[in-house]
Amino acid sequence: MSRRKTERLLNLVVCLLATRRYLTAEQIRQAVPGYPGGDEAFKRMFERDKEELRELGIPLEMGSDGDEEPGYRIQRQAYELPEIQLARDEAAVLGLAARVWQRASLAEAASGALLKLRAAGVDTDEAASLGIEPRVGTDEPAFPALWRAVRDRRPVAFEYQGVGRSAPQRRHLEPWGVVSRHGRWYVAGHDRDRGEARVFRLSRIRGDVVPDGPAGTVTVPEGIDVREVVTSMGGPAPGRRTATVRLRRGAADGIRRWAADIRRDDDEWDLAELTFAEVDRLADHLAGFADDVVVIEPPDVRDAMIQHLKAVCQ
Repeated sequence: MSRRKTERLLNLVVCLLATRRYLTAEQIRQAVPGYPGGDEAFKRMFERDKEELRELGIPLEMGSDGDEEPGYRIQRQAYELPEIQLARDEAAVLGLAARVWQRASLAEAASGALLKLRAAGVDTDEAASLGIEPRVGTDEPAFPALWRAVRDRRPVAFEYQGVGRSAPQRRHLEPWGVVSRHGRWYVAGHDRDRGEARVFRLSRIRGDVVPDGPAGTVTVPEGIDVREVVTSMGGPAPGRRTATVRLRRGAADGIRRWAADIRRDDDEWDLAELTFAEVDRLADHLAGFADDVVVIEPPDVRDAMIQHLKAVCQ
C-alpha cells in the first residue's frame, strides 16, 4: 500500500470516528485530503476505500439522520478493542513466538505485534529465560514474495524445477499459505496450469516470484487446512538412505569427516558411504565440492547433483 493511500485511509477513519452523525460522500470528499476533483474519479476511489476498510475489519456503518442523504460513520464502541487480558502462560507463548521469528523474514512483523501488545499494557514476557532458543529460518529466496502474496491474496508466477525435469517450468499459482514441514518450506494453492490444488517446495523455485494478477483476487476454499494439504501432497517424512560417492584423494575433507565408511577405489579416488534424508539438501552440499566429488548412486541423488552443477554453470 502506498504512503499516499495509507494517509488517505487513516484520515478517512479519523474523520468517520470523530463524527456522531452520518457524513455524506460529498462531506467526506470535502473533509478528507487526497480525493480527486472529478466526480467519477472520486466515486471510484471512494468505493475502493470503503471496500478496503471493510476488508481490514473496520466497522463502516451506512445510514442517515432523518430525511437527509445516506452517509457513513464508524461507531467508536464497535471500532475500539476491549481490554486485552492474557494469562501469564499465554503471554509467555507470544514472547516465545516472537523469539522463534527473531532472525527470520517475519521478524519485523513479530516485533511490531509485541510492540502493540505492550502499548496496550500487556506484558508479553519476551525476555524470560526459557532454557531453549528456538529459531525458524526463512532463508529461501522465494519466501518473502510468497508470504506477501498470501497476505495480499494475489496470484503469482514463477519458474519451478520439478523432480526429474531437465529444465524449470513456468507455473501460475493462487497461493493459500506457506508452511514449514520437516525443515523445508512449501507453498500450497490452486495451480492454474493444472486446474487443481498443488504443493510446491520453495527450494525448487528458480528466479523471482512475480505478481500474476491484482491483489484480493485469490480466494481460499472454505474449510481448507493448508498444513493438511502440504502434509497430504508433500509426501511422507524423509527416511534415512545411503549414497555412494567417489572422493578425490586428498580433497573433500568435509565429506570425509561425515562419511560412515571410506575405502580405496583406485590411485586417485576413494569410495565413501553417506547417510542422508533429503535428496536436494545432500546434492546442494556435495555440489559445493565441485569436481572433487562424483555421485555413484542412488540415481536421484546423481541427477540432483547434475542439476545443481548445471545451474551454477549457467
